Amino acid sequence: MKLRLTIALLALALAGCGTSGTSGAGHEHTAEGDHADVDARGEHGGRLLRQDDITVELAIAEDGTPPKYEAWLYRDDKPLPATVGEVDVALTRLGNVRETHALRARADGRLMADSIVGEPHSFDVVVTARIDGRTLRWNFPSYEGRTVIAADVARQSGIRVAKAGPGVIADEHEVQGLLTPVEGRVASAMARFPGPIRALLANVGDAVRAGQPLASIESNLSLSQYTIAAPISGVVLSRNAAVGAVAGEGAPLFEIADLSTLWVDLHVFGADATHLSAGVPVTVTRMSDGVQAQTTLERVLPGTATASQSTVARATLDNADDLWRPGSAVSAKVTVARQPVAMAVPLSALQRFRDWDVVFVRVGDTYEVRPLELGRRDATQVEVLSGLRAGDEVVIEQSYLVKADIEKSGASHDH
Repeated sequence: MKLRLTIALLALALAGCGTSGTSGAGHEHTAEGDHADVDARGEHGGRLLRQDDITVELAIAEDGTPPKYEAWLYRDDKPLPATVGEVDVALTRLGNVRETHALRARADGRLMADSIVGEPHSFDVVVTARIDGRTLRWNFPSYEGRTVIAADVARQSGIRVAKAGPGVIADEHEVQGLLTPVEGRVASAMARFPGPIRALLANVGDAVRAGQPLASIESNLSLSQYTIAAPISGVVLSRNAAVGAVAGEGAPLFEIADLSTLWVDLHVFGADATHLSAGVPVTVTRMSDGVQAQTTLERVLPGTATASQSTVARATLDNADDLWRPGSAVSAKVTVARQPVAMAVPLSALQRFRDWDVVFVRVGDTYEVRPLELGRRDATQVEVLSGLRAGDEVVIEQSYLVKADIEKSGASHDH
């Protein structure tokens, strides 16, 4: 409901400020020369460009082939041999990017360019034809996947852009893990002599310091009381005693652990374990509240966890806020490699448009689709192999609103 409302508000704002989307369909075209007509369609499905007795039918051939300009020539609506003329098509794309396509005679009676017309097929067009010593010229807009959104409307709608440029793609493995106390930082407070317990001075969860009294026991041997002290500083994990009960010699009454740091034992399955090695970064997420902590993988243990048949990889975690608790399950991302790439965009920028993965590029108040060839990706961004130039301003937030406005405007694949 919120999504539909946002799109509706954007549409109302665009209509109110006169900045509705534009496409190749429904535009009023102009051309130089007498009796120019660039909207009619010819027998080959191309656009008819007329001046006096001469007509050029212009199309983009893309039926199973890379898109290239093709043309047919007519005088008084009768076909002319392709050899009597030449046609040049000059395109100006959004951002003042220019390209020219030269069409020359082919044996099949048409003129055709050797150069490919890259997507999107959205540009201002100037066609120059030289036929029997005459030079004819037409110009017209041919837009697709393009819209205009005023800056204040874009700002109110939360549309945000960022310049395309280099990035780093992380090879990450998502795993589950368990927090455990660090070995050597757990100790038991034990009775030295048997006898009844006269006092207990600490409870489970209490923070204690090394040497702090924890219990008082009356020795059966000397009939005098002695004190059980905390062997290390830490937190009382368990208390196995009750006042009046008899403590046996060497009986562990308290278990204390230093929880300032914890082990994260990550369980890795199958072939993923072969990618792990000491020193790679690990991001651990606390499931209770989503808090994350950064650490480094210390080692991959040689054995296999018996119950799960998983490989255990271990890291140490700083328990700065005392909310990482032993025995808790955590999730983690292990970054086994980081690969710099020449161009990357956030995943939030991607949309599907026709059969393409696309982003939307902004030039001034104009937004236009850019089909992309994509490479590697991670949890936040994707490599761009082609389709963008460094410095292009790409919509990275609310890109679906731009897509919705282009689709609302009836953007077509019209040549």
